Amino acid sequence: MADMTAQESSQRPWGYYVVLADMPDHKVKRIHIKPEKRISLQRHKHRAEHWHIVTGTAIVTRNDEQLTLGSGDSVDIPKGTIHRIENPGPNEMYFIEVQHGDYFGEDDIERFEDDFGRA
Repeated sequence: MADMTAQESSQRPWGYYVVLADMPDHKVKRIHIKPEKRISLQRHKHRAEHWHIVTGTAIVTRNDEQLTLGSGDSVDIPKGTIHRIENPGPNEMYFIEVQHGDYFGEDDIERFEDDFGRA
C-alpha cells in the first residue's frame, strides 16, 4: 500500500502537481497551472476525475461545453470525457484533482491537442 505521507511532485511545461494520496481506489493531486497555460485536450479510459478550484480562475473544456470556474467551484469529469483545464491568467491557479477508477497511471492519457508537442 502506498504511503500517504510521501508526496510525489512532478514538473510539467504548464506547471506542476503534487500527489497528496495514492491509494488502490483513488488518487489525489494538488495541481498548479501557470498563468496563460493549459493542459492537453485529453481523455482517460480507466478513471474519472473531480476538480475543485482552490484559487484563481479556470476555464474547463468538457466535451463540447466550456465552463468558467472560480475559487470554491467544482466540476466532474466522467470516464471517457474529452477534457482540458486552463488558466486564463494573470494570477496563479491551483486545484485539487480526485481521481477514481481502476487505474491511475500517467499512461492512461489519450491526447488530442497539446501546446507542448505531446499529442
